[in-house]
Amino acid sequence: MSYVASWSGGKDSCLACYEAMCSGLRISHLINFVYEGRVRSHGVSVNLVRLQAELVGIPLVQVETTWEDYEENFKKSVRSLIPQGVRGIVFGDLYLDEHRKWVERVCGELGVEAVEPLWGLKPREVISRLLDAGFEAVIVSARSNLIGEEWAGCRLSWEFIEYLEDRGIDLCGENGEYHTLVVNGPIFRRRLEINFEGVVRVDGRWVAMLSPAGGDLAERLALR
Repeated sequence: MSYVASWSGGKDSCLACYEAMCSGLRISHLINFVYEGRVRSHGVSVNLVRLQAELVGIPLVQVETTWEDYEENFKKSVRSLIPQGVRGIVFGDLYLDEHRKWVERVCGELGVEAVEPLWGLKPREVISRLLDAGFEAVIVSARSNLIGEEWAGCRLSWEFIEYLEDRGIDLCGENGEYHTLVVNGPIFRRRLEINFEGVVRVDGRWVAMLSPAGGDLAERLALR
């Protein structure tokens, strides 16, 4: 019996996957939804997430979808894995009831277990678990009306968390205040090396322009 982890490449999905693995669950696949070359939720390049998954060592299922077709494609992707022994899905939700209701309904319709390792944790506890475990994450985008441009492309740190706290911003960015890409941690074989190519403003967000730093693995993925 195995489980799929819903995977954005960001801190919450990564920590949820790690916590599930620590509890004894076997994660057979990471499932990631993309649109026009970018991760559907975070806007990160699909090649970066492919490279990230290679370094984690868990097969990645990437699915092209629009928001309108998201649920249909989500169900189709999970159904294709059930014959391989998948019995549940791990999610990184923290406290948004709307998300949890969707997860429970969809998993119920699929006949699989919904696993929410982070549900109900306080935001500071989530950050503590992430950093104390040794994960390293980069801030890949942030709402420009809330967070300064200087933070895009920086490592997630307690300094950044204090910046958010001083401004009354959700510490985990659960409402999309900011997004991250995890580049290292206890489930990685080695660090994901990236190039920082500057910051652009897109649709009211500061977006860090990132690319793989090179090497055989990155070059191989770029050819796919």
